[in-house]
Amino acid sequence: MAKLTEAQIVTELSKVAGWTLDGKEIRRQFVFDGFASAIAFVVRVGFDAEAADHHPDILISNYKKVTLTFSTHSEGGLTAKDFAAALSANRVYAG
Repeated sequence: MAKLTEAQIVTELSKVAGWTLDGKEIRRQFVFDGFASAIAFVVRVGFDAEAADHHPDILISNYKKVTLTFSTHSEGGLTAKDFAAALSANRVYAG
């Protein structure tokens, strides 16, 4: 999978609400009403990530905040897989 250009990254970033660019990664923090909801989200995202064979870095903080970070390490930056995964995480969060 080819690494995206800066222009492509800007375009793709506009399609995934709440995500920000941080160097060669995209990141979003999701906030839940409690620990159980945060963990359930991580599990659902985890199954999607495993199915896509594209896994985020996951940080759980303050018992109810989950931060996901995506980058395609094998390509040394962002690819379409990262933005597809971000969109999938947004759908899980909304659902």
